Amino acid sequence: MSMQEPTFLVLTTLAGPPLHGYGIMQAVAELSDGTVTIRPGTLYAALDRLTGEGVVEVAREEHTSGGRLRRYYQLTPHGSQMLHTEAQHRRRLAGIAVRRLSALGGPSATAPVPHPA
Repeated sequence: MSMQEPTFLVLTTLAGPPLHGYGIMQAVAELSDGTVTIRPGTLYAALDRLTGEGVVEVAREEHTSGGRLRRYYQLTPHGSQMLHTEAQHRRRLAGIAVRRLSALGGPSATAPVPHPA
């Protein structure tokens, strides 16, 4: 089964240096051109679930000047494999869609994809 887009975007943001929650939220908004916004409660519930599943892990923790604990998350090897598999799945489906549209005389595979205004 394919993962939900917000989960895919969270994992994609973690395919790099470790990020804390706010950094993940900003990166998801940037990657999605602002079309996906993840609220803190939703993000931290997802991170707890993904940590429990062994997909992400806490890379480090630090205390902020306000005394709050800030956790930095990273992909585990299992999470990297899951993201790779999902990215390949999405690429395959996108290719099918482009070929079918081209067969109907729709936008060509080389035409730029317009972004929503």
